[in-house]
Amino acid sequence: MRRIFAVMAAIAVMAAGAASAAPEYTIKVGYIGSETHPTMQAMKTFAKDVEAGSKGKIKVELYPNAQLGGDRELCEGVQMGTIQMAIPSTSALAGFDKRIQVLDLPYLFTTRKAAFDAVDGELGQKLNSYLEKKGFVVLGYQENGFRHVTNSKRPIKSPADLKGLKIRTMENPMHIAFFKELGANPTPMSWGELYTALQQGTVDAQENPYAMIDDGKFYEVQKYVSETGHVFSYEILIANKKFMDKLPKELNKLVADEAHKAIMAQRASMEKEEEAFKAKVTKAGLKANPLTPEEKKPFVEATKKVYGQFEKDLGKEIMDIARKVQK
Repeated sequence: MRRIFAVMAAIAVMAAGAASAAPEYTIKVGYIGSETHPTMQAMKTFAKDVEAGSKGKIKVELYPNAQLGGDRELCEGVQMGTIQMAIPSTSALAGFDKRIQVLDLPYLFTTRKAAFDAVDGELGQKLNSYLEKKGFVVLGYQENGFRHVTNSKRPIKSPADLKGLKIRTMENPMHIAFFKELGANPTPMSWGELYTALQQGTVDAQENPYAMIDDGKFYEVQKYVSETGHVFSYEILIANKKFMDKLPKELNKLVADEAHKAIMAQRASMEKEEEAFKAKVTKAGLKANPLTPEEKKPFVEATKKVYGQFEKDLGKEIMDIARKVQK
């Protein structure tokens, strides 16, 4: 009996030790891109460093490839707290606060530096305050890149080339309005449906940065990529506010600090690899045609109406900041 009690006591001690070593918090991170995308590469380092820095108190689980849903579903999951963190396109948050659409104003930014100066500064701070009231903590803005049009019909050199073209857009009112002004037929559609829609001819075209054109393998079902650069598109690292608030102060700081490191690493990687993404998709068969500043002017002029259309919805406060930072 003594031996039995000794064994039982040993098992109890081991069980207690195992329980104490179990993570106290789990962070599920959702993303629509693949595990090889620079965003996920940066998040793998984030996961490792958060787990190590928390001494096992936090476990980070990464879910790429839209395993937890598309951008809209990821945002809803973070807001409800069923997902602790996600990295959607900023456009997907327009349904939660329409003022986030200011980042999708066509030709708001013409350089990467101007785009990041804006979200790292006054414009980003204001948008972050809006989203916080909706239950989101913004941990930072990452690069998706300048958006370009791919299609299966013809090169796009002028707005006239877009007329009648069925183009997939995100479920974003400003993107839809933008392409309507150019004479295209925009069709909102989730990322997960896009490849098949292009393959089957449900839509003729789509618009995305080179990294996502590569990630989605659109070079398999498209012929042309035209460098319209109509919007600088961001990814945004968001977290559930209640989850962040309940973390002990030192763990909250750890997560925020490691998130910042991941964001800066992702930006650097995207800038470095953009030409590589372009080279890959053109080698795979896409014919690229750049547009000169003169060729872009008709696009800029044609879309000025979009600013007026959304002025009332976005509000004077955010539009004034946008005009101040526009470059």
